[in-house]
Amino acid sequence: MSFQTSGLHHVTAIGGDPQRNADFYLRTLGLRLVKTTVNFDDPGTYHLYYGDESGKPGSLLTFFPWKDAPSGRLGTGQATTTSFSVPERSLGWWKKHLEASGVTTGDIVSRDAEEVLTFRDPDGLVLALVAHQQGDPRDPWDTALVPGEHAIRGLHSVTMSVTREDATAGTLTEDLGLSFAEQDSNRFRFSAGEGGPGATVDVLVTPDAPRGLVAAGTVHHVAWRAPDEGTQVAWREELVDRGVGVTSILDRQYFRSIYFREPGGTLLEIATDQPGFSIDEPLLELGRALKLPPWLEPDREQIEAMLPKLDLPSENNPVRA
Repeated sequence: MSFQTSGLHHVTAIGGDPQRNADFYLRTLGLRLVKTTVNFDDPGTYHLYYGDESGKPGSLLTFFPWKDAPSGRLGTGQATTTSFSVPERSLGWWKKHLEASGVTTGDIVSRDAEEVLTFRDPDGLVLALVAHQQGDPRDPWDTALVPGEHAIRGLHSVTMSVTREDATAGTLTEDLGLSFAEQDSNRFRFSAGEGGPGATVDVLVTPDAPRGLVAAGTVHHVAWRAPDEGTQVAWREELVDRGVGVTSILDRQYFRSIYFREPGGTLLEIATDQPGFSIDEPLLELGRALKLPPWLEPDREQIEAMLPKLDLPSENNPVRA
């Protein structure tokens, strides 16, 4: 493969009630809502982007929240765990914080050089916090509820569940340019570049698990980074030449996207790093207003009437000195 991703760009999941979703990710997890927009393919629902201060690639977890969405089913053919990176020795604080917020957590477990705390969001989406001994230099979004010394640095990794690993491994290495890093029983780890937080995917082989159903509480797709549009165009051409069923390039306003499904069933995306989230509102005001792409602006009044009211907690835009 001529092209290699530098790591995760974002993960997109299906949520339920949008207000409950925003309260959890802004207040309980301490992320920032960097963009409030709509699902471009279904503008009757929000598309909410959570990340660090500016929504840098690799920090983002996004949601399509439908208030009455049915619950999904975890299983093979999907990403079954989304993990965030936190500082070393922070998991004790996080366990107390989450439990005080009414979130049931698992035990803190050790995996080689990492400690992991697993829990679920209000819709059942499986999340994990991972503390790596080598640390994570990325800057956090610092709020009063989740101070910077413990705050999430960005995505750490995703876990994809499959019935067998060989074909999925081929996609990760040949189509995305990842490299095999290590195996721990039925868990196979692949890394972009030198690996580490934000550049890792685990492939979990569970041949007897049921097939997953993508709905509320599950991941819709996993996006990987491309540096620019030129690279993405050439990358897509190479994927087509290799026989991969890849979409045309789609304008997502804040990045450009192509999508394809790996043989195990998980929907993957390659998204550009640019232009970013500050192209239509200032950095200090990210996420405050409903932003629509130009082709949906003529329908703004109708779209706003369909969307439920969303009250953002003050923590999303604290006063900056």
